[in-house]
Amino acid sequence: MTRKKVVIVGGGYVGFEVAKELDAHADVTLIEQREAFVQPPATIRALLDSALLDQIVLPYDRLLKTGRVVRGRAVSVSQTEVTLDDGNVYPADFIVVATGSSYAAPFKPSGDSIDDFRRASADVSAQLAAAKSVAIVGAGAVGTELAGEIAAARPDKDIILISSEDTLFPMYPAKFGNQIKRKLERAGVSVVLGQRVEDLQRMDMPYAGSVKLTGGRVVSADLVFPVVGSKPNTTLIQTLPGVNAVPSGRVKTDKWMRPSNFPNVFIAGDIADIGDGMTIVAITRQNPWLVTTLKQVLKGQAVEDQKPYAPWKKAPILVPLGPKVGNSWLFATVGNWITRKMKGKELFIPKYRKAFGLKR
Repeated sequence: MTRKKVVIVGGGYVGFEVAKELDAHADVTLIEQREAFVQPPATIRALLDSALLDQIVLPYDRLLKTGRVVRGRAVSVSQTEVTLDDGNVYPADFIVVATGSSYAAPFKPSGDSIDDFRRASADVSAQLAAAKSVAIVGAGAVGTELAGEIAAARPDKDIILISSEDTLFPMYPAKFGNQIKRKLERAGVSVVLGQRVEDLQRMDMPYAGSVKLTGGRVVSADLVFPVVGSKPNTTLIQTLPGVNAVPSGRVKTDKWMRPSNFPNVFIAGDIADIGDGMTIVAITRQNPWLVTTLKQVLKGQAVEDQKPYAPWKKAPILVPLGPKVGNSWLFATVGNWITRKMKGKELFIPKYRKAFGLKR
């Protein structure tokens, strides 16, 4: 019996996992522009331990047993096929678009070349090693973890973390953010809250220079990291009929993660505005739902007969500040030991190496 075709665009946290889970149930094609998966947030620690980079760049060649991974850039999606920039067309019964988001270097690859990403990471690592002072603009998870990692590995550096918010992680209970602030300060990090930076010189990569805060203070640093959030990669999906983008750049979906008038096209992850944040934790809920739903529709059931997706009411979050210290919110605030065991010590590296068929 001929298996139905599922084409997945994007080999990030959503794409590779959904492809792997459906590999035994459908004729799966995973389309990805890079030759390897790069595992954030371990890219942060790799700036301080360059040997780690080889552990978190994971080739796709062992991911699937029966399906295929095609290296290419998708330029259009219809109800029946995905077209690449080289003209090749991949027919599909069902399509999942999970093109993720872009982030300032060196936390994610900015282009198609993994070698370019390696060079960018090495360049910033060298700049960081030479810097005596570091300013981090943006105190979300990436900025906060970066401050903690630098403080843990290079306690001699002068580190300042700047946030426009009045508290760290204001979407969570005050205890969570307050404890992180105290731990950063104990590690020697200066935390500046409620101050917006008015004059970032660039947004795409770190640089040496100064920043002016709204209160008038000027902060000079040997290395300024602009860490002000992700930009959803929605160019491809916005070509579909009926797509509704929101101010954040993400795309609205119906209750079954469908963004358009096409009933067999789904989206997930950072591009999907479905009530979840742009976090790895979000996809730990989205991926199982998507896999379960697709398995049923591959058997001939209607999408509308499946249970609608229910986003996190408040997603857990894990914020290590180096390998030993950190805080997490797991429906209550927990501290160093649990954060270290769940994320801080190994950053999920063994888990993802195993998923890609690689040794630890």
